Amino acid sequence: MLFLWLKAFHIIAVITWMAGIFYLPRLFVYHADATDTVSSERFKVMERKLYRGIMNPSMMVAVALGIWMILLNPDFYMSQGWMHAKLTMAVLMIGYHIWCGRLLRRFRDDQNTHSHVFYRWFNEAPVFLLLGIVIMVVVRPF
Repeated sequence: MLFLWLKAFHIIAVITWMAGIFYLPRLFVYHADATDTVSSERFKVMERKLYRGIMNPSMMVAVALGIWMILLNPDFYMSQGWMHAKLTMAVLMIGYHIWCGRLLRRFRDDQNTHSHVFYRWFNEAPVFLLLGIVIMVVVRPF
C-alpha cells in the first residue's frame, strides 16, 4: 500500500514539475521579445516564482519519491533495462531544469543573448524526454 501512495504522489509531483518545465521556456520566449523595462521586470518576477516556488519543490519531491520507490525493491528495479533508460532520461530532465535556472539568471541579470526563436526550439526538448520516460514506465519495452 505504501508503494501505491508513493507512486500517486510521485506522479502528481512529476505533473507539476512538467507544467513548469513546459511553461518557463514559454515565458523566456516572451521575455526575449519584450522591449520595455516594465514587461521585462514582470517576466523576471514570473520566472523566479515559477522556478523557485513550483519547479524546484516539485522536482525535489518527484526525485525523492522516485528514489524511495526504487529503495523498496532495488534488486528488481535496478535489474530492468527500461528503468535504466528511464533514469537516464530523468537525469537529462534534471539537467534541462538546471539549464533553465541558468537561463533565468541570465535574464535576471539582463545578460540574455538568445532570441525568442532559440527559446521556441528550447521549449521542445522536454517533450521528447517526457515521451521517452512515459513509454519506458508504461510499455517497459526492455
